[in-house]
Amino acid sequence: MTGRIAIIPARGGSKRIRNKNVRDFCGKPMIAHVLQAAQASDLFDVIHVSTESGDIRETVEKLGFHVDFMRPDELADDHTPIMPVLKYVADTYAAKGRVFGQVWMLMACAPLIDASDLQQAAALFERAGGHDPLLAVSEYPAPVEWAFCRSENGKLTPVQTGMFAVRSQDLEKKYFDAGSFAAFPAATVRASQGPGSDAGFIGYVLSKGRAIDIDDEADWVLAEAMYRVRAI
Repeated sequence: MTGRIAIIPARGGSKRIRNKNVRDFCGKPMIAHVLQAAQASDLFDVIHVSTESGDIRETVEKLGFHVDFMRPDELADDHTPIMPVLKYVADTYAAKGRVFGQVWMLMACAPLIDASDLQQAAALFERAGGHDPLLAVSEYPAPVEWAFCRSENGKLTPVQTGMFAVRSQDLEKKYFDAGSFAAFPAATVRASQGPGSDAGFIGYVLSKGRAIDIDDEADWVLAEAMYRVRAI
């Protein structure tokens, strides 16, 4: 098995931002940015958008990317984890005679990544031996040890009592899933059961300004501002 497939999950049922995968983002449909980054990276034998939406398929194909098959409705609800979607795509291509060595997941709403991020991540994946999955991460903006829980009446409870007294420079850096991309050995995806696992990943670090997970309108405005600054 050789080669890579990029799978871009793009459901049509976004609740918090209507039609966010194809909404205009700085002059292009949102999904166009990651499609073009994937294409420019020259890493992938196939770039597949996994969608159940005819509107998204039409947008993607107008951008010049053919959707070989649609996602079944049972894998397109609000509760389906992403791993079964990747597995379905990999298995469907395998049934058609296309078997890949690596399966990459690129998020449709990650317009701030570019081809160089994907190329550098691929190099890291290969240097590590290609056996462990890779995840794009970013550093928390403040130590997680300083976190509070907040009750309905506004009362704050420290998650780790007393840690407020520890200087940030004395604490180990912590990282979160940037919501941008991940890479897997194809065998891991095809053998997965249920939602998969969050263990064993290699971290490719994105800068804080490139790791904006767009979940609401405030995220959208911030991401557009960061994109425009990069374009200057």
